[in-house]
Amino acid sequence: MQNTNVLLLEDDMSLSETIAEYLEDEGFQVTAVYNSDEALDKIYEENFDILLLDVMVPGTDGFTLLRQIRQRSDAPAIFITSLDSVENLEKGFASGADDYIRKPFALKELKLRMETLLKRTYEAKESKIAINEKSYFDIKSGTLYVDGKPVNLNQKEIRLLKLFLKHPNEQISHEQIYETLWDYNETPSDMALRTYIKNLRKYLGKERIESIKRYGYKFIK
Repeated sequence: MQNTNVLLLEDDMSLSETIAEYLEDEGFQVTAVYNSDEALDKIYEENFDILLLDVMVPGTDGFTLLRQIRQRSDAPAIFITSLDSVENLEKGFASGADDYIRKPFALKELKLRMETLLKRTYEAKESKIAINEKSYFDIKSGTLYVDGKPVNLNQKEIRLLKLFLKHPNEQISHEQIYETLWDYNETPSDMALRTYIKNLRKYLGKERIESIKRYGYKFIK
């Protein structure tokens, strides 16, 4: 996993070195820390792609630490710990963990779990198109989110938004929009189109959709 930045919190220095050496041989970039204060400092200094956290470490325990980290980072996190009760498992996931691996474990198993989480995270990010600081469009679900909340758009408004996102900063003709929004057995409506444009502008900002006189529209990205 070339250029994947890993934060490893493990207070057992021997185990920490073993994990770090293995992952570095596999192409990961590992930053090893030995207590929760160091881990939190690193979170504020760098961006990490994945977090490997022991629970019983000097300072704040791993569960509390991850809750603090979640205020700043949504990087996937795996707890590596000898704690094996269901209660601790629940605490781990409730604190924001994505996976949980019990000691002792095979290093290859840890690597496979990391790769699975990283792939899932990458695919999730790829499915989201950022529109501005407050909004994004989720391609898989066909949903527009503003301030983290889903917006209720009808099917033609969703088609129109997809068309704009596929052709940012390009002039799109009325004819192209009609062909995209209306099925062959439907009659396009200029009045309906203006309503869809007005609704999208309400959520995206009036300045983001520019009217091109006697031609069509342009979405400003």
